[in-house]
Amino acid sequence: MTDLLFSLSFWLAAPVWLLMIFAPGWRRTRRVAASPLTVVPVLAVYLALALPILPELWAAVSSPSRAGFQELLVLDAGAGAIWAQVIAWDLLVGQWMYLEGRRLSVHPLLMGPLLTLTILLSPIGVLLFLGLRALRTDRGRRTAVGRSS
Repeated sequence: MTDLLFSLSFWLAAPVWLLMIFAPGWRRTRRVAASPLTVVPVLAVYLALALPILPELWAAVSSPSRAGFQELLVLDAGAGAIWAQVIAWDLLVGQWMYLEGRRLSVHPLLMGPLLTLTILLSPIGVLLFLGLRALRTDRGRRTAVGRSS
């Protein structure tokens, strides 16, 4: 059952990712990406995995240590719960990136790979996007200042 829930957490998030990457201009994609409710099914999986091991989970997060997290991750449900948490967080971050990319008019051929990288290695994808966002925002400010001069 834990293996099923582990896999399910990703497959519940996958449709949102697919929309943002392969149908970025579709009107409904923006509506879906703007909703924080997209993570609710993934969080339901998290709860299904976390509640049975709540004492162990609480011990790991209330007094964090490397050893405590190793003990948690040895449990099937512990690894599954952490995975579902990561999937939910990555999805929320990806949705924000998608919406910011649309607001800043970042081309979909650039956003698609950034979003894919965020699915796979979210810290790297987010850092690259933040750099791109800073460049786009700075360029926009300079253009606005140039027009007002």
